[in-house]
Amino acid sequence: MTIDPLPPRFDHDAPDVLVDPYPAYRELRNAGPLCRFGPGQWGVTRHAEVSALLRDRRLGHGYPPEYRRFAVGDGPATEFFGAISIVRDPPEHAKLRGLMSKAFTPALVRGLSARLGELVDELLDPAADTGTLDVAKDLAYPLPITVICELMGVPASDRNLVRPRAADLARGWNTHVAEADRPAVHDSVVWLREYVGAMLDDRRRAAGDDLLSRMVAAAGDDGTGLTRDEIVDNAVFLFFAGFETTRNMISTGCAALLEHRDQLARLRAEPGLAPSAVEEFLRYDAPVQGAGRMVLEPIEVGGQVIRAGRVLVLLLGSANHDERVYSEPDRLDIGRSPNPQLAFGSGSHFCLGAPLAREEGRVVFQRLLSRFAVIEPAGDPVRRFTSAGNIRAFESVPLSVRAA
Repeated sequence: MTIDPLPPRFDHDAPDVLVDPYPAYRELRNAGPLCRFGPGQWGVTRHAEVSALLRDRRLGHGYPPEYRRFAVGDGPATEFFGAISIVRDPPEHAKLRGLMSKAFTPALVRGLSARLGELVDELLDPAADTGTLDVAKDLAYPLPITVICELMGVPASDRNLVRPRAADLARGWNTHVAEADRPAVHDSVVWLREYVGAMLDDRRRAAGDDLLSRMVAAAGDDGTGLTRDEIVDNAVFLFFAGFETTRNMISTGCAALLEHRDQLARLRAEPGLAPSAVEEFLRYDAPVQGAGRMVLEPIEVGGQVIRAGRVLVLLLGSANHDERVYSEPDRLDIGRSPNPQLAFGSGSHFCLGAPLAREEGRVVFQRLLSRFAVIEPAGDPVRRFTSAGNIRAFESVPLSVRAA
């Protein structure tokens, strides 16, 4: 009797994988749609299976408290990461997502285009004088948090206080947060809860036209009985949702263009390709590489039955390079069509901030290429590594630029 071997193991913390996971993903996909991940965890590697499982109701988004304690340790963040909409299942998820979707509408995003252009130009102005620009530090970091602060009604005088707290909160978005990072993550939750809670109380006394005021109005209108803490935590979550993915997509997209000069020239010649380019940046080096799901009832993947209580990590980064779906997946093609990239997830938990991220990306790359006739690397990009490698990010992407 021949016993089939177990699927291969994915060592997501291996140094070479942290730098470039895509060769490892290719080997895993060739072996099958399933791989071993961490204790009690399995990874799913291929596009068809990942796409289907993102919509499968046999998988849950919530985790028992012991999983959250393992990820981030005991403290305020443990509770916070169990309360936000993205980790809740029906009916709580529908209630919380409904609150945010009524406030965070497509019309709101469409109305931001002109303001986004102004903000990008303000951030690019110093580079026009100095001839140097660090995309990660000077553009990708300040832009999305400034946008979400304006949407939330955070006063300009407070934004330099909020910005580092949002960055610290983003460190907690991992399957396992490094011990050294945990105090900052917990402190950020406490600080942002207090800050947003005070803003919420102000809006209840005198509503404005900002996102938080709309959330307060939506919570009162739909009769769902949301508590103050639920509104506060999900408003705090928007500082992450509106910040981290966009920040990393801008940096990784720019780094990809520097590696593929033909595509940089193509985008310069055809600025109307900017929306398609953003989709390709999201596919080529997905800012979030994996989405964890709790198995609620036994489910078969690649001939293996995964028991309830286990975790499936849907490897979005691997799925986005699946040769079964994409021709030459390791080649950047800003005009790629079709491009069913999964960077924003799918199904009922599809990223609520996706329209905003796409619009910010479109404006950034169109303005960057229209403002500067010359864009050259001024040194090697420096990766920003996170525990478990789930976030693809850059600490620095230095450029030499010359105004058009």
